[in-house]
Amino acid sequence: MSTQSVTPEERFRPVFAHLQAVANYAHRRGSLDPEGIAAEVMTIAWRKLDAIPPENPRPWLFVTARNLLLAERRRARRQPPLQPESAGDPGLEAVESGDTVVTAALLELGPLDREALLLVAWDDLSPAQAAAALGVSPVAFRVRLFRARRRFQRALEATATPVTPDVIRMRST
Repeated sequence: MSTQSVTPEERFRPVFAHLQAVANYAHRRGSLDPEGIAAEVMTIAWRKLDAIPPENPRPWLFVTARNLLLAERRRARRQPPLQPESAGDPGLEAVESGDTVVTAALLELGPLDREALLLVAWDDLSPAQAAAALGVSPVAFRVRLFRARRRFQRALEATATPVTPDVIRMRST
């Protein structure tokens, strides 16, 4: 019985399946060109295919996207803005849940708390994967996530709206 070796194209297919998730991440983080960031992430992923963990490539892809977003911001600081910057958080423009209570509670949080919650709840990363995407230890991320959840809970309670489990859909694994 002969074993067929897996081609690079076959190994890349499950990585490429995360293209839209990377574009959504870049959009939520305020990228000027989220599709371009996602495309560049996929180009880098193709070149470094052997470095990507096959069991779940999303954290690796988000780390790469985050690095590209930081480079994009550095370039933007060196160039004069084309239009006045909005006063709000650039990533929250993508928060279109339709639930103004949740959006208001997210606005009450600091950027690190928001990022922790959104990576787990909206990008569907486990805390360990989110920690890898942010370049922090899993323990440090779990502490950040725990505190962010508490602050989010308090912000929701401040709106005097009943909090249901589906409002705070966060995985604790």
